[in-house]
Amino acid sequence: MKIPSNMTEAEVTKEINAVVNKIAPKYTFYGFEKEDIKQESFMICMDALERYDPTRPLENFLSVHLSNRLKNFVRDNYFTRHEEEKRRVVMPGQLSNEGNILDEQIAQESRFDYKEMAAVVDLKLPADFRADYLKIVNDVYVPKKRKEEVLETVKEILGEQGYA
Repeated sequence: MKIPSNMTEAEVTKEINAVVNKIAPKYTFYGFEKEDIKQESFMICMDALERYDPTRPLENFLSVHLSNRLKNFVRDNYFTRHEEEKRRVVMPGQLSNEGNILDEQIAQESRFDYKEMAAVVDLKLPADFRADYLKIVNDVYVPKKRKEEVLETVKEILGEQGYA
């Protein structure tokens, strides 16, 4: 690890951890544990120290570098490279089921029909929630507060229809 001359090893490690904890959780995908992404992000930041200019803020440098590297990973591994096929090959998504609208296995085991529930939500969901609802369903990032609002509305709709 190349430590900038104006910082100690502990300061650099603290900065890296702060950046990793802020940025890495936004880039979780199927098949990758959050801790694995954090560890990989830490290593990316360590490697980037070789190109760091000490006259600029370290946190800004690491944030931009890590975001770009993770975006490139998504681009290279989850999208086609062919211009005529600009569609997703694999859908990036959050690993955990925490906050999912419906867990498919639970829906199959219950007395409720998953497709019917989805149709009810689709029919009754207010227009101002639709875009964020579709992002949540497709495991695209939605800010936590907005996600909670959308999920609460969906729960209310399902509750009103007897899916409690």
